[in-house]
Amino acid sequence: METLTVGLGDRSYTIRGGSGILPGIGAFCRELGLGRIVAVVTNTTVGPLYYGPVADSLAAAGFSPLRVELPDGEEFKTSATLNAIYDALIDGGLTRDSFIVALGGGVVGDMAGFAAATYLRGIPFVQVPTTLLAQVDSSVGGKTGINHPRGKNLIGAFYQPRAVIIDVETLTTLPEREYLAGMAEVVKYGVVLDPLLFAEVERNIAPILVRDRDVLTRIIMACCAIKASVVEKDERESGLRAVLNYGHTLGHAVETLAGYGTYLHGEAVAIGMVQAAKLAEHRGEATADDTGRLRALLESLKLPVELPVFAAEAYREVLLRDKKARDTGLSFVLNNGIGGFSIVRLRDLSEVLDVCGIGG
Repeated sequence: METLTVGLGDRSYTIRGGSGILPGIGAFCRELGLGRIVAVVTNTTVGPLYYGPVADSLAAAGFSPLRVELPDGEEFKTSATLNAIYDALIDGGLTRDSFIVALGGGVVGDMAGFAAATYLRGIPFVQVPTTLLAQVDSSVGGKTGINHPRGKNLIGAFYQPRAVIIDVETLTTLPEREYLAGMAEVVKYGVVLDPLLFAEVERNIAPILVRDRDVLTRIIMACCAIKASVVEKDERESGLRAVLNYGHTLGHAVETLAGYGTYLHGEAVAIGMVQAAKLAEHRGEATADDTGRLRALLESLKLPVELPVFAAEAYREVLLRDKKARDTGLSFVLNNGIGGFSIVRLRDLSEVLDVCGIGG
C-alpha cells in the first residue's frame, strides 16, 4: 500500500492506494475516530459488488453501516437524487457524529460529498472511489456537487473528505468503456503538468489496456500526488487549480448538449483536450506535433477526439453559462507543448468556435 497526504492544515487527509486494501476500510475509519453510524452511499452497479465486504469490514470495526443505494448514471446527479440521500440519512438517524462513505465513481462521490457538506451543516465523509476517473481525479480535492439541467456541476461546495481509500482491484469489474474514459484524466495531468507521466502512459499502453495492477497503482498515485500538490496551493480554484480544468470547458459543453450520460465524462474531456490543443497550436503555445501526439495517445486508449455537431450558438450559450465564466470572460486552459500550461480569459468565443470548427 502507498500513502500520501493532502496538506491542508487541520483539514489534511491521507490517500491510501494499493491492491486488495478494501477489506481494511473499517480499521482505517476507526483510526480516524469517526462516529458509530455510517451511511455507505453507493449505486445499483457498485453496491452488489462491494457493499458487502465494505459493510462487513465496518461492522467488524465497531461501526453500524446503513446502505444508501442510488440509481447509476450521470443523469441521476440531480437535486431529486440528493434529496433521496437526505431522506435516507434522516431515516437512519445520522447525527453530526455520524459519517458517510462514498463507495462508487465520480457521481456517487460528488453527490455523497455534497450531502455530507450540507447535512446538519456538515458531517465527515470518506471517499472510496471504484472507477479510474474517480481514483485519479474527482475523489481528491473536495469538489462536491450536482448538475443542473442548464449546466454541469453548477450547484456544489468545496468540502474535503477525511480520507481517500483507493483499491485498484475494483477496476477489474469496471466496464471497459468507463475504465478507458478514466484514462483521459490521467492524460490530462501529463499534458499540462508532468511530461514524464505523459511519456510513461505512452510507453505503457499494453499493460494499461490489460489493467496491470502495479502499473495502475503507480500511475494512479502519481496523479493523486499531482492533484494534491495543486489543491494544497489553491484549494478553491482561485488561480492555479484551474489548470485541472484542461479539456473540461468544451468537455462540459459536450456533455450538456449531448444530454448527460450520452458521453462519459472522460470521453468528453478527451474531446475537449484535443480542441484545447488546437487552440494552443493556433496561438503558438504548442506545435502540430504536440497536438498529434496528444491525439494519438487518446486514440490508442480508444477515446473519442472529435467534437459532436451542434449549432455554434448552442455551444456559445453553454460555454458562457459555464461556472468558470466571469464578467471578464471565460477561463480557458491551454497546454504549452507537453507538460506546461497557460490560462487565458476569452471575452469573444469566436476564436474558439472557428479554431475548433464549430459552425452552423
